[in-house]
Amino acid sequence: MADFPSKVTTETSVPNSHSSQQGGNGLRGLATGINASVDVFFLRSIPGILMIVEIVLGLLHWALICGSNAIRGPYGWVLFVAITLWILTTVLFFMILFGLQRNLSMVPWPLTVMVYNATAAILYLTAFATNAAYVHQFWWLPGIYDHLAAAAFFGAVVTVAYGASAFFSYVDWKDDGGNAATNTVPT
Repeated sequence: MADFPSKVTTETSVPNSHSSQQGGNGLRGLATGINASVDVFFLRSIPGILMIVEIVLGLLHWALICGSNAIRGPYGWVLFVAITLWILTTVLFFMILFGLQRNLSMVPWPLTVMVYNATAAILYLTAFATNAAYVHQFWWLPGIYDHLAAAAFFGAVVTVAYGASAFFSYVDWKDDGGNAATNTVPT
């Protein structure tokens, strides 16, 4: 016990010197724990290109319906699906683009993305079918009919894009071992 104090080292510091080194209370201090970089490989990959197609054509799909002034009855469902999936796909795209999903390592991302894309494909199929089934009601209004017919076409293309994304997500999930826990098991 006599030699205990000789083994102890202490450090003193000036108050707030550590926080000022990391940015203090400013925005730089908030961003120190975030490690985000653009994943250029994702932008050039087939899933990345499909997500861009889903975002651009999904926006065009719901904008055509909103521009037709025919928002009633079954088009409420079509707009709900189109706008909700457009927002979720945009958020997911930016999360993957900037690698933010790495900060949420407890989520099995290959499985999550596969389930999302499969669900989106099914929901968009119902929205496309609804849109296509009710276009004929507006045949006597050329402007509205044209908007809704074009929206039905773009709804079909977005449905195919989500289906293709679901396929590639399935392939990615199988390459990951098909196990939901592979990303969450500590090594």
